[in-house]
Amino acid sequence: MSADFPFLDINEFFSFPNPLELDDDESVVGAGGNLSPGMLFSAYYQGLFPWYSEPPILWWSLNPRLILIPQNLKVTKSMEKLFKKDMYRVTLDRCFKDVITGCQRVVRSHEDGTWINNEIVEAYTNLHNEGFAHSVEVWNKNGDLVGGLYGVSIGNTFAGESMFSLEPNSSKYGFIKLVRFLESKDFSFIDCQQETSHLMSLGAASVSRSEFYSLLNEALKESTYRGNWSEIFNDFTDFNPLLTNYKV
Repeated sequence: MSADFPFLDINEFFSFPNPLELDDDESVVGAGGNLSPGMLFSAYYQGLFPWYSEPPILWWSLNPRLILIPQNLKVTKSMEKLFKKDMYRVTLDRCFKDVITGCQRVVRSHEDGTWINNEIVEAYTNLHNEGFAHSVEVWNKNGDLVGGLYGVSIGNTFAGESMFSLEPNSSKYGFIKLVRFLESKDFSFIDCQQETSHLMSLGAASVSRSEFYSLLNEALKESTYRGNWSEIFNDFTDFNPLLTNYKV
């Protein structure tokens, strides 16, 4: 892709090279372009995501791919106790910019820095304003934002991008509530992208690239919950993730 790649609005679509034509040990589908709303939407619709530390932008299709089937979520006894105590309050799409900025500021032990630069923050905030990127906010009893995560949703799948935690188990608390809630809305899977021991301990498992795209193609047949999820899912805040009989 050339350096003068055009800005794409949300209604413009870009077709990437077919990731299923990559060799099994290859993961980069393309390089370059930009992070305009249409470009980002096109990427996620085709099962790709941007990840880079410096230009050019790299577009990835990992093999294997880590996903979480909501029904396979593992919740420990210690986490169940936190929910019974209502340790945190969890909301959706109340302050997306604060959440992605929180993720940007957290440097994890296995990383030299963060890949979430200011360009990423602006791009995903724009995609949030278009109704496709969403945030989960976790608040303590003092009303402070102490954790959260964000991602992109198209069809009945959610692609998690990053999370942060300022108090013990806060991001895990938000993630568990989100997954259980999306299960109640018949979401098919959470795209966790890279293999991590943390997400695998919660029930995520690796699948081949071909299996991932089979699942994604089915998920894209379903309607997208486009818009601000705090308005669309007004039953989220009071949703109890410990209940198992929430399906009608």
